Amino acid sequence: MNLFDHLVSAISPERGLRRLRARSAMEVLRREYDGAKTGRRTDGWITAGSDANAEISRASSRLRNRARDLVRNNPFAAKAVITYAASMVGSGIRPRPKADSKALDTRITGLWEDFSNQCDADSRTNFYGLQTLMVRSMVESGECLLQMINRPASSGLTVPLQLRVLEGDHLDSSRDRILPGGGLIQQGIEFDGFGSRVAYWLYPQHPGSANMTGLLQSIRVPASDIIHLFDRMRPGQNRGVTWFAPALLRMRDLDDYDEAELIRKKIEACFVGFVINADPGQSLTQVKQEADEKRVELFEPGMVSYLPPGKDIRFGSPAPTSGYVEYMRWHFHAVSAAMGLTYELLTGDLSQVNYSSLRAGLIEFRRRIDAMQRQLLIPQLCIPVWNRFLTTAQAAGIVGSGTIRTQWTPPRFEAVDPQKDTMGEILLIRAGLMSLAEGIARQGYDPDVVTAEFAEMNKVLDQLGLVLDTDPRKSTRNGQQKA
Repeated sequence: MNLFDHLVSAISPERGLRRLRARSAMEVLRREYDGAKTGRRTDGWITAGSDANAEISRASSRLRNRARDLVRNNPFAAKAVITYAASMVGSGIRPRPKADSKALDTRITGLWEDFSNQCDADSRTNFYGLQTLMVRSMVESGECLLQMINRPASSGLTVPLQLRVLEGDHLDSSRDRILPGGGLIQQGIEFDGFGSRVAYWLYPQHPGSANMTGLLQSIRVPASDIIHLFDRMRPGQNRGVTWFAPALLRMRDLDDYDEAELIRKKIEACFVGFVINADPGQSLTQVKQEADEKRVELFEPGMVSYLPPGKDIRFGSPAPTSGYVEYMRWHFHAVSAAMGLTYELLTGDLSQVNYSSLRAGLIEFRRRIDAMQRQLLIPQLCIPVWNRFLTTAQAAGIVGSGTIRTQWTPPRFEAVDPQKDTMGEILLIRAGLMSLAEGIARQGYDPDVVTAEFAEMNKVLDQLGLVLDTDPRKSTRNGQQKA
């Protein structure tokens, strides 16, 4: 305490104590957190303490529309969406039912295959195609909705259930109010007094539809009929944000910079020569007279113009663009980091990598994809659809009652070097660090189906008396027959 502090404390001990606490707090900030300091370096750094929903409600629509514009017009944004959809879904995340008997497993598997081929309410794809469509929408717009619709038994469907994918625009964001009993509606999602989702307020058609007439009124749809797919980044977050949010402005600026470079080169290429001390009424270019009497010069590539005798002409030489590639590469590294992709996956540029560096980058990316599959796609999308499929089939009397467990198998990742990766997995299985079933599942196949095929094929080979060098029962690792 300085002299002034002692004076304040003598007059008012309460104020003196507050001054001492404030001084101690500022001392802690000065010692520990540079980012919390105020001064010249942090002037203009405006931050908000609002929760995720308050921030999303103000910005989501504009972010979503700008991200869609980028995906439509920016090749790298389009590549990012394609890469995520292909990596997270691929040919499809498929279920493996685990019932009490093999016969019931086979029955359920057959029903699921019929359902997956008939489930699209728009009759354009199967369930795995809907998975891809929803992931594309989630990456681009931040969220996606799936409506589960029960159909009458007379519809001709094996399982009377269909699915329709809806964009997040269908949610009525204007519905925001407190309900009696402690519930509330927030950005079109209705919660009960315990904070559980009970309904969604949806527009019957897209608010941006060209066929929309009149004022749209949202309708209440039970939450049991809706799947809301989005990546929750903060506790309490109710709606998703486009994955392009951290990169939107940078990608837009890069587009503008690239276009400016292109236009500059085009203009330089059109300026073939310059006439020195020429008659102002003469021109190297074609001249067009506008309605307002303004003179407009017209340029075109490869243009040749003949000049009167005695005129001096100098030919232009377009300046080379230095540092363009390095500048673009550096900023695309930042964009790929914001998108959670590697630079090579975003741009397709493999000129700077070798096997080791490429594999190291893919390991981190595949770890992210595996987490998204098992923590986002499977619990938010696959399991709810599976449960609704089972309850609908049981209600229709197609299968008996009871819980049927299932395991979901994502598609396998393609090997960078198939021989090295395969040998690595073989060593893991031989060392007992991974089961054969897990190894087969990591390849994107059903272990039960594969082992059954092995047993059937071995039976046929034995009946025909054939011995293959790939049969470990009768051949060594070198392909020689065992005694």
